[in-house]
Amino acid sequence: MTHRTGNRLLQVGALARVEGEGALHVHVVDDQVTAAQLQIYEPPRFFEAFLRGRHYTEPPDITARICGICPVAYQMSACQAIEDVCGVSVPADITALRHLLYWGEWIESHALHIYLLHAPDFLGYDSAIEMAGDHREVVREALRLKKVGNAIMELIGGRAVHPINVRLGGFYKAPDPAALAALEPELRWALQASLATVERVAGFDFPDYDGDWDLVALAGSDAYPVMGRRIAAASGRVDLDVAQFAEHFTEEHVSHSTALHGRWDGGQYLVGPLARYAVNRSLLPPAADAAAQAAGLGAICRNPFRSIIVRAVELVAACERALDLVRSYQPPAQPFIAVLPRAGVGHGISEAPRGLLYHRYELDDGGLIRTATIVPPTAQNQPAIEHDLLHLVQDNLDLDDHALTHRCEQAIRNYDPCISCATHFLQLEVHRA
Repeated sequence: MTHRTGNRLLQVGALARVEGEGALHVHVVDDQVTAAQLQIYEPPRFFEAFLRGRHYTEPPDITARICGICPVAYQMSACQAIEDVCGVSVPADITALRHLLYWGEWIESHALHIYLLHAPDFLGYDSAIEMAGDHREVVREALRLKKVGNAIMELIGGRAVHPINVRLGGFYKAPDPAALAALEPELRWALQASLATVERVAGFDFPDYDGDWDLVALAGSDAYPVMGRRIAAASGRVDLDVAQFAEHFTEEHVSHSTALHGRWDGGQYLVGPLARYAVNRSLLPPAADAAAQAAGLGAICRNPFRSIIVRAVELVAACERALDLVRSYQPPAQPFIAVLPRAGVGHGISEAPRGLLYHRYELDDGGLIRTATIVPPTAQNQPAIEHDLLHLVQDNLDLDDHALTHRCEQAIRNYDPCISCATHFLQLEVHRA
């Protein structure tokens, strides 16, 4: 169909170039969009349920298995939450290593999304493999960028997927200074490649669309944040400590998805690169700041299609900060500090590549987990994605079904949804005789 003809049904049975399993259904009746649903049908994974009764030292290892792309985010949020219960503050030198590990994850995840998942939409290809036929060197560069991030994760975390060197209070082993210094040449190259990435994606052709959601992220004090405690909205309508998260942000079940939908008592909201940029624009390191200015981003970006530019700017920031940390590295006197259990509730939050990742744990006197809550960024973004889909379709009903379906798929990939992270909501009861 090439023009408005009344009733239409757009269906994508399996979304490509997203992490996990999901489908898209859009209903149009009498030229009005009546439903736009991101149907996540990946089986629930029960992580919150089977954390109950586990020892307090286990969440960093268990929750890392939630995602193969952002395991560090789960480990860092888990560590912060458990350490919060136990009244422990990690020293600055160990915190710096945690940041470096996290920057490694940002590099590999952002490079993957920008080039292999999202760029094909703008360049007219169905996949990165097809794109490589015409842009072989660009794809090679993307894989090399991703490899730089993986190398950081392997060296500090013990391996790139589901790191095994992370523990409460720090790390089992601190990296050797010479091994870390050996990463510097590739990081210098990665910084230049990421600057070229900003220039490259800023030249894409972007549909006109501005989201009317608020933007919520960690607020840094002196640096662009990946970890912290203060949560802020670009509008200024919220500025709170992580311990207050559950007072304002909740999740609810919807019938068409195995992932919960995040709700904020302040209204529709979005987490992720656009939110981080809006809240922390002034804290970008120098090269990333200059790249953002050159790309014409301004103080805030509300067009989700342009989020690929913001991710590229964050890729520059991650390379820049990682390079600084490698150059200034001095091994900590001890790779970890003791974290002794006590009864109570703790909260942790960090900025996964896709946005805010919140953990809450309640421990008993013996250090066993009584309750666990994990709120991933994709669950928080699902209502905003569906909201945008509804308005996007309504504004583009003049497109034929093929073009409109492609535009919707592209719109979903704007948010780089991590579906496996979000499918964890069902209650699981195990009765043992």
